[in-house]
Amino acid sequence: MNVDLLRRLCETPGVPGREERVRALIENEVKGLFDEVRTDPMGSLICMRRPTRKPGKGRQPLRVMLACHMDEIGFYVRHIDDKGCLWLNAAGGFDTRNLFSRRILVCAEGGDLLGVLNPGGKPIHISSPEERKKIPEVAEFYVDLGLSAQKVKKKVRIGDMVVLHEPFIEVGDTFVSKAMDNRVACWLGIESVRQVAGIGTSGRGKSASKGAGHACEIHCVFTVQEEVGLRGAMTSAYTVKPDVGIGIDTTLCCDTPGVPETERVTKQGDGVAITVMDSSVIATYDLVQQFESIARKEKIPHQRSILGRGGTDTAALQKAGSGARAITISVGTRYIHTVTEMVHRTDLEAARNLLAAYLGTV
Repeated sequence: MNVDLLRRLCETPGVPGREERVRALIENEVKGLFDEVRTDPMGSLICMRRPTRKPGKGRQPLRVMLACHMDEIGFYVRHIDDKGCLWLNAAGGFDTRNLFSRRILVCAEGGDLLGVLNPGGKPIHISSPEERKKIPEVAEFYVDLGLSAQKVKKKVRIGDMVVLHEPFIEVGDTFVSKAMDNRVACWLGIESVRQVAGIGTSGRGKSASKGAGHACEIHCVFTVQEEVGLRGAMTSAYTVKPDVGIGIDTTLCCDTPGVPETERVTKQGDGVAITVMDSSVIATYDLVQQFESIARKEKIPHQRSILGRGGTDTAALQKAGSGARAITISVGTRYIHTVTEMVHRTDLEAARNLLAAYLGTV
């Protein structure tokens, strides 16, 4: 399992609209894997691999688009005050209870700067019980770079990218990092295509690991700006015009204390999530059945899921142009939209194997 690639993807900063570092990493990683690689005007990386075997008699190759968004939730600098503190504008959805006392990285033009993120207000020693109950808004958080205001204003500009700064770690049978949402999908896009192509497939899956090739035309698209409205996937889908659109993403895994069993969405370690619906899309049901059939045949652990709130790039793939048959393939993730996003090795491997098996079947 290529853990190093997942580590590099997760630790590379890239908020909506500033995905260029992640794109460069992926572009270098996929050299020789695809027949065509290009960047569209919005910044999405469109990678196409032609069929390596003929489809059935009288059939045209199916055009399959995998949408793997590159952006992570983060911030832009919106103001620099006279003390040298940076005030932020969010790019993506945050629960501010998870933002207290965080290490951050300001990606300035002259180089990256480490800092700390805290809300304005009194520390616990001098605050009242009522003051300690207040949950601040994103606009109340500021960045302290440990520099004088003069030095800060020389190094940082309005609009610089800011990301939460935590290392990728292995914890038991899981991987923990910021930006699993959605560098997991970027990893899956690359590794599933490698697997169906027979590149580095030792110990992976059953028939999907044989590298028997594929009769479909694969468009693996690393999209931009998903966290602020599925923007890159929409424009890319108009370009690719897929017959089948597969949004690849993380999804909620709330099998943890304090969450009712009925709201867990997925269970960690039970395998890849085949998503029936979320608040933005209802999957094409014959695709749900097809993916389940393949998973059973290949003995790939899998589970169905429904996400009551939230959506993925799949919605854009389904609705762009004349539309497409569409489905979301997900990896259940605990503590999503935090710096401790946790995915299970079994679920990640299952998602890779299922995607590779599907691509090798159609």
